[in-house]
Parts: sequence; structure tokens; C-alpha cells
Amino acid sequence: MAVSLDGLYSGYGDIYSNNKTDAKLDELKNSINNTSKTSTEEELMDVCKEFEAYFIEQMYKSMDKMVPKSEESSNHYMQMFGDTLTQEYAKNTAEQGEGLGLAQMLFEQMKRNYGID
Repeated sequence: MAVSLDGLYSGYGDIYSNNKTDAKLDELKNSINNTSKTSTEEELMDVCKEFEAYFIEQMYKSMDKMVPKSEESSNHYMQMFGDTLTQEYAKNTAEQGEGLGLAQMLFEQMKRNYGID
């Protein structure tokens, strides 16, 4: 039984529409949709953690947009590497402890849908 997450992705695509984000979203979508009954629990959990990290990254980016920027606070390096830093923060947040718990909930739901024991 395949799980379709198109509705979930379309909402994020509307909110965060730029080429870099769209490419990452498509890659994540393909990764989840290519998960099959032959996948191991470890592979499935890895995909779920990737999704949680992506979700956290989008939250961080949205929060960052809310902070007023001044010329003194924005330096050249943060403009160049800010996205990479945000991705690493998100990945670390998702990996610490249980993260937000989103990966675990998604993992359990997909495990039931795919019948993985």
C-alpha cells in the first residue's frame, strides 16, 4: 500500500517557493515515495528523520524572516552560508533526543501502512 503525501507537500510548496527549496522538497518527496515494503525499519526511520529535519529547517527560516535585520548585523558570510547553517541546526535539532517527535509518529504510521515488522 503506497502512501501519498502530495497534499502534505503541496502546502509547503506554496509557502516556500524558490528553486532551491523546490528541489529539496522534490528530493524528499521522492525519497519517501520510493520507500517500499522491502525497506528496513532503519531506512524508513532515516527518511522520517530527514522529513523532520526539513520541517524544522522551514520553521527556522520562517522565524528568521520575522527578525528585523540591520546592515551591521548582516555580514557577508552569513549571507553566503546562512542556509547551510540553518540546515545543520535543523538536522541537529531533529537528531537530539527524540527531536520534535514528528519522525517517530511518521515512522509508526508508515510502518503500519507498509506492514513492516
